Amino acid sequence: MAVSGSKDFEPNVADYIEEAFERCGFELRTGYQAKTARRSLNFLLADWANRGLNQWTIKQVTQNLIIGITEYPVGTITLSVGASGSFTIGETITGGTSAATASIISAPTATSMTITVPSGTFSASETITGGTSSATTTVSSVVSFEDVQATVDVLTAVVRRSSQDLSTSAIDRAAYLDIPNKTSTGRVTQYFVDRQITPVIKVWPSPENSTDQLIYDRIVRIDDADASVDTVEMPFRFYPCLAAGLAYYLAMKIAPDRIPVLKGLYEEEFERAALQDSSTTSVNLVPTYTFLSAV
Repeated sequence: MAVSGSKDFEPNVADYIEEAFERCGFELRTGYQAKTARRSLNFLLADWANRGLNQWTIKQVTQNLIIGITEYPVGTITLSVGASGSFTIGETITGGTSAATASIISAPTATSMTITVPSGTFSASETITGGTSSATTTVSSVVSFEDVQATVDVLTAVVRRSSQDLSTSAIDRAAYLDIPNKTSTGRVTQYFVDRQITPVIKVWPSPENSTDQLIYDRIVRIDDADASVDTVEMPFRFYPCLAAGLAYYLAMKIAPDRIPVLKGLYEEEFERAALQDSSTTSVNLVPTYTFLSAV
């Protein structure tokens, strides 16, 4: 018998829903059943972000550090404008109508600039003015925070200076608050991830130049299951776990008598998948020799 020769099996959302309904002892028949199952699937994916590290959701970000700017969005916030060539990195922009403010943190292109998390809300069609350059332009569209708000957490970060990556230390909220002078300048050695709805990363000391780069690995949320024809963003080794998890979530709605069995299977599948998704590193064990002196 010939094997298929293919390794591209990838269930879509509808396939997972049908599998989950069958495990609950039902068949998928109505549009509402599909809708409520997609909702349960998105809750399940959100739960995975709380359960631990999903290796395939790690994205690396390179952020140019700017003199005097200590807070950066964890991700990218892009402001689309009519023209931005005359603006400068690091300057504050102000909305003429909204009075919202933000700082420019990357070299502006012809029609966009990346900015810090705004104080206030820029409105479409308003005029913005650069605090240093006095340049003006018009906002083309409302700012999207989707990329930054998709951040779950930051794993590690380094500072790149003159092609050398230098380690930094993560600190918590209390340690950051205890820093007496947050405006002192130097090479960045510490950072604090403020996990607000729109998370920011706060660095210390305040950057002493605009040539250093902060490079960090962040965990982002898995793409939503919006439509039944969508595939789910995950490696194949998590397929059984997702099917088992969705069946358990649906059992809470339509098959409560199967909850114990389906929950147990889901936890077993998740543990197996999470173990496979962990990092493997070499470990060297060095014995310690204790010498006893003669009395």
